[in-house]
Amino acid sequence: MASTTITVTGMSCGHCVSAVKEEVGALSGVQSVEVDLESGRVTVASDDPLPNERLTAAIDEAGYDVVG
Repeated sequence: MASTTITVTGMSCGHCVSAVKEEVGALSGVQSVEVDLESGRVTVASDDPLPNERLTAAIDEAGYDVVG
């Protein structure tokens, strides 16, 4: 099991959290997605480490931006 934490900007409500969880959760190998709205931190548990490009693309698809 691998864990990745990224910071996402632009989230402001529960709907934002749901959108991010849905897009990231749809990635192959993802077991769970935890989102802390206040800090913008998204922690993803997956079978194997996820390439940053895949995570960034999923966050972008949800309508938000990854910091860094």
